[in-house]
Amino acid sequence: MSTDGGGLVLVVEHDPAVAELQRRYLAREGFDVEIEGDPARAPGAAERGRPDVVVLDLSVSALPADLYRRVAEAARPAPVVAVTGPIDPSVARALGDHHVGRPFSPRALARAVADALRGAAPTESPGLLRAGAVALDPASRSAAIDDRRVALTVTEFDLLEFLMANPGRVFTREQLLDAAWGPGAGAGSRTVDVHVAQLRAKLGQGNPIRTVRGVGYVLDL
Repeated sequence: MSTDGGGLVLVVEHDPAVAELQRRYLAREGFDVEIEGDPARAPGAAERGRPDVVVLDLSVSALPADLYRRVAEAARPAPVVAVTGPIDPSVARALGDHHVGRPFSPRALARAVADALRGAAPTESPGLLRAGAVALDPASRSAAIDDRRVALTVTEFDLLEFLMANPGRVFTREQLLDAAWGPGAGAGSRTVDVHVAQLRAKLGQGNPIRTVRGVGYVLDL
């Protein structure tokens, strides 16, 4: 086990791009991270590495409850954060207290890891966020304008959530890159402009995002 920093996290994730995203966010929160790309090898990796917490991808497992049990036994006493796709509620109940559903916000994952490491109950998701006619529910990761549902990508949702959680504050493109993409993501400032344009198009005339020339963007209530 790690004895310094935020602890050692074993990330078991079949998608290399998702694993790298998790690594960046967790490292930013002070965790040491090891990655195992094959969920079938997770029990052995947990037994050898002795992590402080395991982030376990169960989305491609035919028997997620069985894999979770074997990893939890191998990693004990370290807790396991289960990352799942759509799953039957009866199966979900066998996966411990800490879950993250795909697609997930990296911030939600980091929060789940911190809760698991503290031995705390899962942190409640932030409440409903509103800006004019726009409503954002972080718990269900859904967005609506009045009663009309708006389909957002994971990054669009993370970007809008960050702005709506910090209304009235002007953020540079670099700050928004760190917030929605993570540090060192390799995306340029033009990426922020493109995603803001996409958000504005989806939100329509009531969109609350305003450009501050020469600086970046702000969300007006």
